[in-house]
Amino acid sequence: MAPGGFERGGALDPELKTGVSGRRWLPGMILVAASYVVIGVVFAALAKPADANHVRMWRLAAWLASAALAAAHIGYEHYRLGGSPRTTALHAAGAVALGAFGLALAANVHWLAAGSPGQRAPLLALPIWPVVTAPPAFLGALAAAALLARVSRRRT
Repeated sequence: MAPGGFERGGALDPELKTGVSGRRWLPGMILVAASYVVIGVVFAALAKPADANHVRMWRLAAWLASAALAAAHIGYEHYRLGGSPRTTALHAAGAVALGAFGLALAANVHWLAAGSPGQRAPLLALPIWPVVTAPPAFLGALAAAALLARVSRRRT
C-alpha cells in the first residue's frame, strides 16, 4: 500500500488521492459547509420574531435552500470535477457533516451568549449532529449522483 493512499486491486485508487493536486474538491466542500451554517443561522434568526406558522415557513425555506445547495454541490462535483457517484456522495456528505458541526458550534455559542440558567450546554451536538446527518446525506447524494451519471451516459 502506498503511503497515505488506498489500494484497489493492487493499484492506487485514483478517486481517493491524498496529494494536494487531487483535492480540487476541498475548497468547494468547505464553501458548501459554510453555506449550510449561514443558511441555518440566518433562517433561524429570521424565524425568531415570527409566530408558529411563520416559523414553519422559515424552516421550510431553510430546508429548500439547503436542498438547492446540495443539488448544486452534487452537480458541481459531477459535471465540473468529473467525480464518480461514490466520490461525489462522499464529498457531499462531508460538506453536510461539516455544516452540521458548524451549526452545533453555533448552538453552543448561542447557549453561552444567551446565558440560559438551568440548561445544560449542547456539547453532545458537536459529535452527534455530524454523525446523524452524514449517512442520509451520503445515501441521497449517491442516488442523485448515480442518476446524473446514468443520464449523462445516455446523452453521449
